[in-house]
Amino acid sequence: MLFNSLNFAIFLPVVFVIYWFVLQKNLKLQNCLLLLSSYFFYACWDWRFLFLLMFSTLLDYYTGIKMHESTTSGMKKFWFWLSISVNLGFLGVFKYYNFFAESMAEALTGIGFQVNPWTLAVILPVGISFYTFHGLSYVIDIYKDRIKPEKNFIDYSVFVSFFPLLVAGPIERATHLLPQIQRKRVFDYTRATDGLRQILWGLFKKMVIADNCAHFANEIFGSSAEQPGIMLALGAIFFTFQIYGDFSGYSDIALGTARLFGIELLKNFNFPYFSRDIAEFWRRWHISLSTWFRD
Repeated sequence: MLFNSLNFAIFLPVVFVIYWFVLQKNLKLQNCLLLLSSYFFYACWDWRFLFLLMFSTLLDYYTGIKMHESTTSGMKKFWFWLSISVNLGFLGVFKYYNFFAESMAEALTGIGFQVNPWTLAVILPVGISFYTFHGLSYVIDIYKDRIKPEKNFIDYSVFVSFFPLLVAGPIERATHLLPQIQRKRVFDYTRATDGLRQILWGLFKKMVIADNCAHFANEIFGSSAEQPGIMLALGAIFFTFQIYGDFSGYSDIALGTARLFGIELLKNFNFPYFSRDIAEFWRRWHISLSTWFRD
């Protein structure tokens, strides 16, 4: 289910009405609704990969508790590295295995060896990087004794799979998002209207700016050998606005959607093309990802 789809335009108001006007007085039921809605949202892509999301959630929830209960550093490290290895293993297999297998086969072919690599005939599970990084940050924070493990499985599952975050982030930290999930939320008309404005601005970036720039960039680069230098430079400019509109547009929709449910997410883009140098650019572009790697 895409943010800029008719299905999402129906899905969001239905969840919003049930969340605020049916379950407003019951935080536990609100969180259950968020979890079920997130799983439905994810299953609309491919229901089979929903089990991968559930397994990853259960793994990090369990290993986090076992790390905290460990009486020796050796056992703590065992549970820590179990979570890290399995999470990165799934991410590596599904996201990068085919790329490296095909690249290696091309390299060997170039030096005279004929290789037919075995590749995975599956699509990439949507959002696997984002929910994997959510889980990893949680496990690492527990290992470093920055936080204690969350005992409420529903609350932790919402933290990992909250549907506005599943498509393109931002990558949230447990210290920022979990307390909001556990705290009673009261409907705020001003916050809700701000959220709607941010959703509309994100849709404008995605559908008006990014999609139209993508059309022109594809036209130019599709026949790059025939294009003069000035057109190639223009194509690069269109592509620059395309990727910014795509990424920041989706982030704005995610932030606005979360705000409708009384939850504030981390700001992910801060006018990156106005940066003074490349270092500042990376501090302003996909902020949650760059800070995740930095930490």
